[in-house]
Amino acid sequence: MKARVTVMLKNGVLDPQGEAVRHALGALGFDGVEGVRQGKVIELDLVQGTSQATVKEMCDKLLANAVIESYTIEMA
Repeated sequence: MKARVTVMLKNGVLDPQGEAVRHALGALGFDGVEGVRQGKVIELDLVQGTSQATVKEMCDKLLANAVIESYTIEMA
């Protein structure tokens, strides 16, 4: 069983990494990019029967900073 957690900075939180990527893309000639948000994807290999509520608890306690980040969970 797998879970994929996508963590992104919340709207309104400054994203210096995303801005650096946007600037670098412009310097490489990709002028059509108006904004970039940097995030992370965490893939978890779980034992069968692990609930989404357990993965949510993992996110709340360790994988995401609830003050500045939001996350989504996909279970497969």
